[in-house]
Amino acid sequence: MSNNEARVALVTGGTRGIGSSITLVLARAGYKVVAVCNSHRSAADAFAAEAKSGEGLEIDVRQANVANPADCESIVNSVIRDYGRLDILVNNAGIVRDRSALKMQLLDFDQVMKTNLYGPFFMAKAALPKMIEHGFGRIINISSFVGETGRIGQSNYSASKAGLFGLTKTLALETAQKGVTVNCVIPGAIETEMSGSLPAEILQAVIDMVPMKKMGQGEDIAEAVKYLASDEAGYVTGALLPVAGGLLMM
Repeated sequence: MSNNEARVALVTGGTRGIGSSITLVLARAGYKVVAVCNSHRSAADAFAAEAKSGEGLEIDVRQANVANPADCESIVNSVIRDYGRLDILVNNAGIVRDRSALKMQLLDFDQVMKTNLYGPFFMAKAALPKMIEHGFGRIINISSFVGETGRIGQSNYSASKAGLFGLTKTLALETAQKGVTVNCVIPGAIETEMSGSLPAEILQAVIDMVPMKKMGQGEDIAEAVKYLASDEAGYVTGALLPVAGGLLMM
Protein backbone atom coordinates (compact mmCIF):
# COMPACT_ATOMS: atom_id res chain seq x y z
CA MET A 1 0.00 0.00 0.00
CA SER A 2 1.36 3.45 -0.93
CA ASN A 3 1.36 6.30 1.56
CA ASN A 4 -1.45 7.97 -0.38
CA GLU A 5 -3.69 4.92 -0.08
CA ALA A 6 -3.31 5.03 3.69
CA ARG A 7 -3.82 8.76 4.05
CA VAL A 8 -7.04 10.67 4.60
CA ALA A 9 -7.76 14.10 3.13
CA LEU A 10 -10.57 16.44 4.09
CA VAL A 11 -11.55 19.15 1.59
CA THR A 12 -13.95 21.88 2.66
CA GLY A 13 -16.16 23.18 -0.13
CA GLY A 14 -15.04 20.01 -1.84
CA THR A 15 -17.99 19.27 -4.10
CA ARG A 16 -18.22 22.42 -6.24
CA GLY A 17 -15.94 24.66 -8.28
CA ILE A 18 -12.22 24.51 -7.49
CA GLY A 19 -12.98 22.29 -4.50
CA SER A 20 -14.46 19.56 -6.69
CA SER A 21 -11.29 19.55 -8.81
CA ILE A 22 -9.17 19.21 -5.66
CA THR A 23 -11.33 16.35 -4.41
CA LEU A 24 -11.08 14.47 -7.71
CA VAL A 25 -7.33 14.95 -8.15
CA LEU A 26 -6.61 13.76 -4.60
CA ALA A 27 -8.93 10.78 -4.99
CA ARG A 28 -7.23 9.84 -8.27
CA ALA A 29 -3.89 10.04 -6.44
CA GLY A 30 -5.10 7.40 -4.01
CA TYR A 31 -6.12 9.44 -0.98
CA LYS A 32 -9.29 8.65 0.93
CA VAL A 33 -11.15 11.91 0.46
CA VAL A 34 -13.88 13.42 2.62
CA ALA A 35 -15.54 16.30 0.76
CA VAL A 36 -17.43 18.74 2.96
CA CYS A 37 -20.39 20.76 1.75
CA ASN A 38 -22.49 23.27 3.66
CA SER A 39 -25.60 23.33 1.44
CA HIS A 40 -26.80 21.83 -1.84
CA ARG A 41 -26.46 18.33 -0.38
CA SER A 42 -28.30 16.68 -3.26
CA ALA A 43 -25.89 18.23 -5.79
CA ALA A 44 -22.95 17.12 -3.61
CA ASP A 45 -24.25 13.56 -3.52
CA ALA A 46 -24.73 13.66 -7.30
CA PHE A 47 -21.10 14.78 -7.69
CA ALA A 48 -19.92 11.81 -5.61
CA ALA A 49 -22.17 9.41 -7.53
CA GLU A 50 -20.79 10.63 -10.86
CA ALA A 51 -17.20 10.20 -9.61
CA LYS A 52 -18.10 6.65 -8.57
CA SER A 53 -19.84 5.66 -11.79
CA GLY A 54 -17.45 7.46 -14.12
CA GLU A 55 -14.06 6.72 -12.55
CA GLY A 56 -14.71 4.32 -9.69
CA LEU A 57 -13.68 6.97 -7.15
CA GLU A 58 -15.01 6.76 -3.60
CA ILE A 59 -15.86 10.26 -2.34
CA ASP A 60 -17.20 10.51 1.21
CA VAL A 61 -19.53 13.53 1.27
CA ARG A 62 -20.34 15.10 4.63
CA GLN A 63 -22.12 18.28 5.62
CA ALA A 64 -20.83 21.04 7.92
CA ASN A 65 -20.73 24.81 8.22
CA VAL A 66 -17.09 25.84 8.66
CA ALA A 67 -18.19 29.20 10.08
CA ASN A 68 -19.41 27.27 13.13
CA PRO A 69 -16.55 26.08 15.39
CA ALA A 70 -18.72 23.27 16.79
CA ASP A 71 -19.32 21.97 13.26
CA CYS A 72 -15.57 22.05 12.59
CA GLU A 73 -14.83 20.04 15.73
CA SER A 74 -17.60 17.61 14.88
CA ILE A 75 -16.55 16.96 11.27
CA VAL A 76 -12.89 16.47 12.18
CA ASN A 77 -13.78 14.15 15.07
CA SER A 78 -16.11 12.13 12.85
CA VAL A 79 -13.39 11.65 10.23
CA ILE A 80 -10.87 10.55 12.85
CA ARG A 81 -13.45 8.23 14.41
CA ASP A 82 -14.32 6.60 11.08
CA TYR A 83 -10.87 6.51 9.46
CA GLY A 84 -8.56 6.57 12.48
CA ARG A 85 -6.59 9.53 11.16
CA LEU A 86 -6.63 12.84 9.31
CA ASP A 87 -3.52 13.65 7.28
CA ILE A 88 -4.48 16.37 4.81
CA LEU A 89 -6.73 19.37 5.44
CA VAL A 90 -7.60 21.60 2.48
CA ASN A 91 -9.37 24.78 3.55
CA ASN A 92 -11.16 25.69 0.35
CA ALA A 93 -14.69 26.68 1.42
CA GLY A 94 -15.50 30.30 0.67
CA ILE A 95 -18.39 32.65 -0.04
CA VAL A 96 -18.81 36.07 -1.61
CA ARG A 97 -21.12 38.92 -0.63
CA ASP A 98 -19.99 41.63 -3.04
CA ARG A 99 -20.87 45.29 -2.55
CA SER A 100 -18.94 48.54 -2.38
CA ALA A 101 -17.59 49.31 1.08
CA LEU A 102 -19.94 52.26 1.52
CA LYS A 103 -22.98 50.10 0.78
CA MET A 104 -21.81 46.91 2.49
CA GLN A 105 -23.81 45.76 5.48
CA LEU A 106 -22.03 44.50 8.59
CA LEU A 107 -23.65 41.11 8.07
CA ASP A 108 -22.13 40.87 4.56
CA PHE A 109 -18.66 41.53 5.97
CA ASP A 110 -19.15 39.27 8.97
CA GLN A 111 -20.44 36.24 7.05
CA VAL A 112 -17.58 36.32 4.54
CA MET A 113 -14.93 36.67 7.25
CA LYS A 114 -16.44 33.86 9.31
CA THR A 115 -16.52 31.41 6.41
CA ASN A 116 -13.35 32.39 4.54
CA LEU A 117 -10.98 33.19 7.43
CA TYR A 118 -12.44 31.98 10.71
CA GLY A 119 -13.40 28.69 9.05
CA PRO A 120 -9.82 27.72 8.15
CA PHE A 121 -8.70 28.69 11.67
CA PHE A 122 -11.45 26.60 13.27
CA MET A 123 -10.68 23.62 11.02
CA ALA A 124 -6.94 23.83 11.62
CA LYS A 125 -7.43 24.14 15.36
CA ALA A 126 -9.59 21.01 15.32
CA ALA A 127 -7.24 19.00 13.09
CA LEU A 128 -3.82 19.94 14.44
CA PRO A 129 -3.83 17.95 17.70
CA LYS A 130 -4.26 14.64 15.85
CA MET A 131 -1.76 15.62 13.16
CA ILE A 132 0.84 16.55 15.77
CA GLU A 133 0.19 13.37 17.73
CA HIS A 134 0.63 11.37 14.52
CA GLY A 135 3.76 13.30 13.54
CA PHE A 136 2.47 14.09 10.07
CA GLY A 137 0.09 16.62 8.61
CA ARG A 138 -0.53 18.90 5.68
CA ILE A 139 -2.74 21.99 5.91
CA ILE A 140 -3.34 23.78 2.61
CA ASN A 141 -5.30 27.03 2.55
CA ILE A 142 -6.88 28.25 -0.69
CA SER A 143 -6.70 32.03 -0.96
CA SER A 144 -7.17 34.30 -4.00
CA PHE A 145 -5.14 36.81 -5.97
CA VAL A 146 -7.51 39.54 -4.75
CA GLY A 147 -6.03 39.04 -1.27
CA GLU A 148 -2.95 40.75 -2.71
CA THR A 149 -4.42 43.06 -5.35
CA GLY A 150 -7.81 43.97 -3.88
CA ARG A 151 -10.90 44.31 -6.04
CA ILE A 152 -13.70 46.87 -6.17
CA GLY A 153 -16.76 45.60 -4.33
CA GLN A 154 -14.85 42.91 -2.44
CA SER A 155 -13.46 44.57 0.68
CA ASN A 156 -14.78 41.65 2.75
CA TYR A 157 -13.57 38.91 0.40
CA SER A 158 -10.17 40.54 -0.21
CA ALA A 159 -9.62 41.04 3.51
CA SER A 160 -10.54 37.42 4.27
CA LYS A 161 -8.21 36.07 1.60
CA ALA A 162 -5.35 38.34 2.67
CA GLY A 163 -5.89 37.15 6.24
CA LEU A 164 -5.12 33.61 5.08
CA PHE A 165 -1.58 34.69 4.25
CA GLY A 166 -0.86 35.62 7.85
CA LEU A 167 -2.71 32.61 9.23
CA THR A 168 -0.71 30.29 6.98
CA LYS A 169 2.66 31.71 8.00
CA THR A 170 1.88 31.74 11.70
CA LEU A 171 0.57 28.17 11.75
CA ALA A 172 3.61 27.10 9.72
CA LEU A 173 5.94 28.62 12.32
CA GLU A 174 4.03 27.00 15.19
CA THR A 175 4.12 23.53 13.62
CA ALA A 176 7.48 23.58 11.81
CA GLN A 177 9.11 21.11 14.24
CA LYS A 178 6.06 18.89 14.65
CA GLY A 179 5.86 17.08 11.30
CA VAL A 180 3.14 19.38 9.96
CA THR A 181 3.43 21.77 7.02
CA VAL A 182 1.08 24.67 6.36
CA ASN A 183 0.96 26.31 2.95
CA CYS A 184 -1.30 28.53 0.86
CA VAL A 185 -2.27 28.30 -2.81
CA ILE A 186 -3.26 31.57 -4.48
CA PRO A 187 -5.53 31.00 -7.48
CA GLY A 188 -5.66 33.63 -10.20
CA ALA A 189 -8.46 33.92 -12.74
CA ILE A 190 -9.90 30.42 -12.75
CA GLU A 191 -12.64 29.14 -15.04
CA THR A 192 -15.64 28.18 -12.89
CA GLU A 193 -19.42 28.25 -13.10
CA MET A 194 -19.28 31.78 -11.70
CA SER A 195 -16.84 33.04 -14.34
CA GLY A 196 -18.93 31.36 -17.04
CA SER A 197 -21.87 33.57 -16.12
CA LEU A 198 -19.93 36.81 -16.63
CA PRO A 199 -20.72 39.02 -19.63
CA ALA A 200 -18.25 38.43 -22.48
CA GLU A 201 -16.67 41.88 -22.22
CA ILE A 202 -16.00 41.51 -18.49
CA LEU A 203 -14.58 38.02 -18.97
CA GLN A 204 -12.28 39.33 -21.70
CA ALA A 205 -11.12 42.16 -19.43
CA VAL A 206 -10.17 39.57 -16.81
CA ILE A 207 -8.25 37.51 -19.38
CA ASP A 208 -6.45 40.63 -20.60
CA MET A 209 -5.02 41.16 -17.09
CA VAL A 210 -3.34 37.74 -17.14
CA PRO A 211 0.13 37.60 -18.76
CA MET A 212 -0.66 34.15 -20.18
CA LYS A 213 -3.87 35.61 -21.68
CA LYS A 214 -6.04 32.71 -20.63
CA MET A 215 -8.06 31.50 -17.66
CA GLY A 216 -6.73 28.79 -15.41
CA GLN A 217 -8.57 25.55 -14.71
CA GLY A 218 -9.60 24.00 -11.42
CA GLU A 219 -7.14 21.20 -12.13
CA ASP A 220 -4.27 23.71 -12.11
CA ILE A 221 -5.06 24.53 -8.48
CA ALA A 222 -5.69 20.89 -7.62
CA GLU A 223 -2.30 19.78 -8.93
CA ALA A 224 -0.59 22.40 -6.75
CA VAL A 225 -2.55 21.11 -3.77
CA LYS A 226 -1.56 17.53 -4.60
CA TYR A 227 2.11 18.52 -4.59
CA LEU A 228 1.86 20.35 -1.26
CA ALA A 229 0.08 17.32 0.23
CA SER A 230 2.83 14.96 -0.88
CA ASP A 231 5.95 13.62 0.81
CA GLU A 232 7.96 15.42 -1.86
CA ALA A 233 6.81 18.76 -0.38
CA GLY A 234 7.97 17.84 3.11
CA TYR A 235 10.47 20.73 3.25
CA VAL A 236 7.94 23.31 2.02
CA THR A 237 6.07 25.22 4.71
CA GLY A 238 4.79 28.77 5.09
CA ALA A 239 4.74 29.15 1.29
CA LEU A 240 2.30 31.35 -0.60
CA LEU A 241 2.12 29.71 -4.02
CA PRO A 242 0.49 31.71 -6.83
CA VAL A 243 -1.17 29.61 -9.54
CA ALA A 244 -2.21 32.60 -11.57
CA GLY A 245 -0.71 32.60 -15.04
CA GLY A 246 1.76 35.30 -14.01
CA LEU A 247 -0.97 37.64 -12.75
CA LEU A 248 0.77 38.38 -9.46
CA MET A 249 3.99 39.45 -11.19
CA MET A 250 2.24 42.62 -12.30
